[in-house]
Amino acid sequence: MTNKHISEALRVFDLEAKAILQLKNQLTDDFSKAIEHVLASTGKVIICGMGKSGQIGQKIAATLASTGTSSFFMHPAEAIHGDLGMVSTNDVFVAISNSGETDEVIRLIPFLHENGNCIIAITGKPNSTLAKNSNFHLNVSVDKEACPLQLAPTSSTTAALAMGDAFALAIMVSRKFQPENFARFHPGGSLGRKLLTKVKDVMRVVNLPFVPEDATIHEIIKQISSARLGMTMVGDKDNFLGIITDGDIRRFLETQGEKFHLLSAADMMTKKPKHISPGEKVQPAIEKMNLSNITVLPVLEENTVVGVLHRYDCEL
Repeated sequence: MTNKHISEALRVFDLEAKAILQLKNQLTDDFSKAIEHVLASTGKVIICGMGKSGQIGQKIAATLASTGTSSFFMHPAEAIHGDLGMVSTNDVFVAISNSGETDEVIRLIPFLHENGNCIIAITGKPNSTLAKNSNFHLNVSVDKEACPLQLAPTSSTTAALAMGDAFALAIMVSRKFQPENFARFHPGGSLGRKLLTKVKDVMRVVNLPFVPEDATIHEIIKQISSARLGMTMVGDKDNFLGIITDGDIRRFLETQGEKFHLLSAADMMTKKPKHISPGEKVQPAIEKMNLSNITVLPVLEENTVVGVLHRYDCEL
């Protein structure tokens, strides 16, 4: 029984993969022209579709919006009952219908023509009413549905989704959309938090570890252990002289032998260590620590220590 289920899954994968690969041979200049029109437009991209096509349309609209193109989904039934008031003349209208004859979508065409909107049709029928009345047509026809009864939209919706992804990402690339831009629209995601969060938002500001220049090894180790940051700074917040890490202590112990216990903080500290400002973003701080193979950075503002940033603080 299990093998039968796997065989069915493989059949579906093969058919839907074939449907996507078939799109490569169905691309025309309309695809490029549609992209160029969107890039030149000052309006929004409005996606419309009924039923399963509508659900695919919602995903395409979300992908466009999150990759730098102002877009939203409009339900065709709601559109003909007032929502067309949200459509301005400079908007681009993307209508999705596998048959190209969906009544709720077709009924929008006269308004869109009169309103001067560019219509991009995504259909599986190049000779359909919708395709013939559009400015640009993206052909997503498939040989057969993965549904064994040829009733449930399967291969056709997969093809429409893939075409929508290609459409959205081609626009994204043309706009030179960068990770920083993506993060602005995804502040709740890990990438967004890393790229948008500033050092001052996560740095530690209380109980900052300091020892004086003449501190003994015993005092240094005690301060490092107490702070649990793997380091201590030398001087004070207004007179920052250097930093000593637990790695420094191990290295001096190995190299100095019996003289180790005679060393002071001034002898062991790293002068002018790497640091960061509170207004910098967390992501550059992570890169700086990774590049230098360190786990902590003093945070300085106009030569005053205002905090400490540990690698763990950056795990947002």
